[in-house]
Amino acid sequence: MANLAEATSPQQFEELLQKAGKSLVVVHFLAPWAPQCTQMNDVMAELAKENAQVTFVKLEAEAVPEVSEKYEISSVPTFLFFKNNQKVDRLDGAHAPELTKKVQRHSSAAVPMGMGVAAKEDLNERLKKLVNAAPCMLFMKGSPQEPCCGFSRQIVELFKQHSIQYSSFDILSDEEVRQGLKTFSNWPTYPQVYVNGELVGGLDIVKELAESGELENTCPKAITLENRLKSLINKNNVMLFMKGNKEMAKCGFSRQILEMLNSTGVEYDTFDILQDEEVRQGLKTFSNWPTYPQLYVKGELIGGHDIVKELKESGDLESVLKGEN
Repeated sequence: MANLAEATSPQQFEELLQKAGKSLVVVHFLAPWAPQCTQMNDVMAELAKENAQVTFVKLEAEAVPEVSEKYEISSVPTFLFFKNNQKVDRLDGAHAPELTKKVQRHSSAAVPMGMGVAAKEDLNERLKKLVNAAPCMLFMKGSPQEPCCGFSRQIVELFKQHSIQYSSFDILSDEEVRQGLKTFSNWPTYPQVYVNGELVGGLDIVKELAESGELENTCPKAITLENRLKSLINKNNVMLFMKGNKEMAKCGFSRQILEMLNSTGVEYDTFDILQDEEVRQGLKTFSNWPTYPQLYVKGELIGGHDIVKELKESGDLESVLKGEN
């Protein structure tokens, strides 16, 4: 992507700022070892697709200390916003909705004149992607955690009561989407619910579906945490829940257990609990095992580091992994 770059030196950083001129530049100060930075890189890549007039820059904070110190970067991820080579805003932490809001706010004046028809076509394409972003999409004021109007709050409660699985979009964060979707769907009010890209309707229609018992048939049901955990521990015959992954363990116990598994030659898969707090906490209760790593064979808990070490020392590890014991 032409508008997604990486700065590996102070000189390259300054050149990118100068090249952008009056256009917005968003700089992500990151660390490769921080999972939240990886997540925000994905968010930034999506924003880059939707905001071609904005330059997005990745900068490894510890690798370019001159720039990090100049702008007082003390934690990652941190985002700085520049226009005309001057810093205009800052965002500390992994807050995707807030990053989106700031990009929209600071770039809104950067769209060139004379692009009305092209801009409308681009907006329609963006709206198509948004309504198809998840099997069930709710366009609302605010977020499910913090609804900003009574109608949005009611629809969130209905979805919660009926265990509906959905994603949401805060129309207050994007005026272009807020106005454009009304025309796109020929529906003048919010909230709006879409299933498989098709408009279902607003609060009144969702209420009617709930009262008639049709809501669960119309919208996808959420997968319970228990079912999700069962699916994860059975994803492979041998599953290791750890801090990090096969390529990069992020704690000593996880690193040691990887070495023991690798020595057997038995195929296995891993799940990084640092990437999913719900799984990290839920699996402790599900398995009645309070620590990580945790090793499962054919959906059954074998144990943690100490037990795997004992199996390795007794010569039983390979046969246990193969399900022979």
